[in-house]
Amino acid sequence: MKYVIGIFAALIAVLLLFMYPLYEQVRTQDRLAASVAQDAAVLLIDSARTKGYLTPQVYQEFNAKLAATGNPYEVQLEHLHKRYGPDYSDPANPATFLGSFTTYYDGFYDEQILSVLFPNNGKSADDPSRRYTMQVGDYIGISIRNINRTPAAQLRDFLLNLNTGDDASITVNYEGMVLNEDY
Repeated sequence: MKYVIGIFAALIAVLLLFMYPLYEQVRTQDRLAASVAQDAAVLLIDSARTKGYLTPQVYQEFNAKLAATGNPYEVQLEHLHKRYGPDYSDPANPATFLGSFTTYYDGFYDEQILSVLFPNNGKSADDPSRRYTMQVGDYIGISIRNINRTPAAQLRDFLLNLNTGDDASITVNYEGMVLNEDY
């Protein structure tokens, strides 16, 4: 009985003296990575909102900041272009215009945005044709999610005998309205 209590006490001591401080250290790394990812997203989106466009240089700087965290990320961009459509009582007859308009948004995503920023045409990065332009009133947003299991997630799963699988520990969502067209 004394040996069982001694072994149990030794296990508790190991957990308290070594594992918990290690867990707190890797959790701090996750919080720092989340902070860097948040700052990078805010800088990218706010730059696009105030200028009205995205450039390859700004997007590459954003990716470099994310890479500095040591985690791979899934990044999803979304641009909602504001459009207006006239209202008709009979859509086939233009004379039935009701005097009002409906606002709707066309969505553009990674494939469309990145094909403008990084085309296969050999033009330099500062060529104006490689700017992804938007208009005042449009919305631009980004979603960032880590795709690896961070050391904090691995250690938590080990200590709690869990398998959280693909749960992302770093997620960032940021969006806003385009405020200017500086092009």
